[in-house]
Amino acid sequence: MVPNVMTISTANETAAWTSFARLESVHFRVIILPAAQAPPYFAGMRNLSMPGPPSADIRLPGCIHRTARIAVCVAAAALASVLTLAGSDIAPATIAILLFAGIASVILHRVEAYHPFPEFGPANLITLARAALACLLAAIVTTGSLALWLIAFPLALAALALDGVDGWAARRTAMASRFGARFDMEIDALLILVLSAAAWVGGKAGAWVLLLGLMRYAFLAASLAWPALGADLPASTRRKAICVVQVAVLALLLLPAIAPPLSTGLALGALGALSWSFAVDVIALLRRAKAA
Repeated sequence: MVPNVMTISTANETAAWTSFARLESVHFRVIILPAAQAPPYFAGMRNLSMPGPPSADIRLPGCIHRTARIAVCVAAAALASVLTLAGSDIAPATIAILLFAGIASVILHRVEAYHPFPEFGPANLITLARAALACLLAAIVTTGSLALWLIAFPLALAALALDGVDGWAARRTAMASRFGARFDMEIDALLILVLSAAAWVGGKAGAWVLLLGLMRYAFLAASLAWPALGADLPASTRRKAICVVQVAVLALLLLPAIAPPLSTGLALGALGALSWSFAVDVIALLRRAKAA
């Protein structure tokens, strides 16, 4: 749909620029021109009164990038503060900060191209908080501190609970985007990888439990060799439910009371469910490619 066009003239503007403003449910393109180039009936106007959000909602290009940078810096500072207070061992803190720095670099590189909104959005901020939790859990896994391991379970539960909030927030604010969906998916994958490593390090299952976290990345690698696997998949309740099961089971394995053989059985069940879900998607993608 072509946006409505409105022309505003100012007395001292020397260059034309454009921005987008969301006014209630209508998108307007605001064009500010030097007075000499404006129609006579607009000459000299500096403000235009109209219904909708205040003028602060009119964003200059690049504002979303600045907002994302601020959000990333705040989350990184909070993460560093928690790790500093937790202990003097610099290695876990370094791992967490480097991991978060990698996530931040991807965010700042991809957000403007795939998030067509003037704000980073509450949903992405929630996912960013989940990313910080995953990095904090990764740091905890590398420590031998019992005190830190005791807080891993509530941190994992918090990450799981927030996973149900970010999608709702995106829909509630009408800011769902390809970036947000992929961001959420990759943080889910990272969280599962970290928790599967915790299960292995904690002696809850053998090294095979890492397959829970590595399967997503194996699928991405396979899609490079077989492009058919890189096609978009429709939204799936089955896929979302399996993801929740993975995180919930792996979070339970953090509890000291959940030990082998119970922990081994739970991990095997989760791995079987995840393998079945991936098999369903792979078969569907290959059939679609063959039919095309």
